[in-house]
Amino acid sequence: MTSVTVKTGKPYEVRIGSGLLQEAPAVLRALLPAKRLMVVSDDNVFPLYGEALVKALTEAGFLTSSYVMESGEQSKNLTVYGDLLGRLCEAGLTRDDSVIALGGGVVGDLAGFAAATYQRGISYVQMPTSLLAAVDSSVGGKTAVDLPGGKNQVGAFCQPALVLCDIDTLKTLPDSEYRNGCAEIIKYGMLLGEPLFSRLAEKPVKEMYEEIIGSCVAVKRDYVEADEFDRGLRMLLNLGHTAGHGVELLSGFTVPHGQGVAIGMAIIARAAHAMGYCDETVPERLIKLLNMYGLPTETEFTADELTAAVANDKKNTATSMRIVYPEAVGSCKVLSVSKATFHEWLKAGGLL
Repeated sequence: MTSVTVKTGKPYEVRIGSGLLQEAPAVLRALLPAKRLMVVSDDNVFPLYGEALVKALTEAGFLTSSYVMESGEQSKNLTVYGDLLGRLCEAGLTRDDSVIALGGGVVGDLAGFAAATYQRGISYVQMPTSLLAAVDSSVGGKTAVDLPGGKNQVGAFCQPALVLCDIDTLKTLPDSEYRNGCAEIIKYGMLLGEPLFSRLAEKPVKEMYEEIIGSCVAVKRDYVEADEFDRGLRMLLNLGHTAGHGVELLSGFTVPHGQGVAIGMAIIARAAHAMGYCDETVPERLIKLLNMYGLPTETEFTADELTAAVANDKKNTATSMRIVYPEAVGSCKVLSVSKATFHEWLKAGGLL
């Protein structure tokens, strides 16, 4: 097992390894004061792992209930959030009790936000079952739901009490979900540089899950500890995300998050070279690696459409938008630009 400690205002441990779901009841019994637990999951994950987890937690002495939502980004909304809050209340959870987020990023974001706001905050535990959630969204305390006008528009910073990443759950991932997670991992490669970036080209991620997830979590740990509330250095973790979120939104979320991030990174890397911020090897190396993992690097949406789609992005200010761009593999920067200049970047990145 690999363990990474995240020393935020409320420190917590991220455990990565095999068999962690089986160990969860004993681990939670030692960690939490909770008598009641609510396992939040979706209709893909719960039949695979949720039923057994609820049974094991109940046998360990917890009063355990469950909430199962429809899988997919469309469930990350205020209606489902409100329904979950109602279920927490009906189940009698108090501020001494806890929510267990068992699933991918949608489950983790929504369950975390419910925990952050129910009775002004109760604890929660992340148990990511997707590669994307394991390397990114389960760590760092960002919780949110979407609005029709944009992703993650309503949320809170709320660090989990623990993250248990059982890599055995990744064996049941469909290939599309595996590739989505690889997009975020490639993002970490762009931020950290060597040896992680080259390692991804040498050997498939699925053959070294514990090593790669541990590396990515350690990188994110460093950014989160330096800037817990995303006001400075942590913004670099948004490489590919501004344009990527726009692609997701315009597609009606038929383009999943990982693919959106891949497209967003490719657009910004091509633009950074065209605008004179990096040499041609940067987009070349990035796009080659994205292609190696079967990830898209183009979109049919126009610069006009994408600029309008990200108008409400939470990283914007009243007068500017933020671009995270690579100046080299292993070195990225944040640039504040006007909406007109952002549009120019999109055009330079290959959009019509």
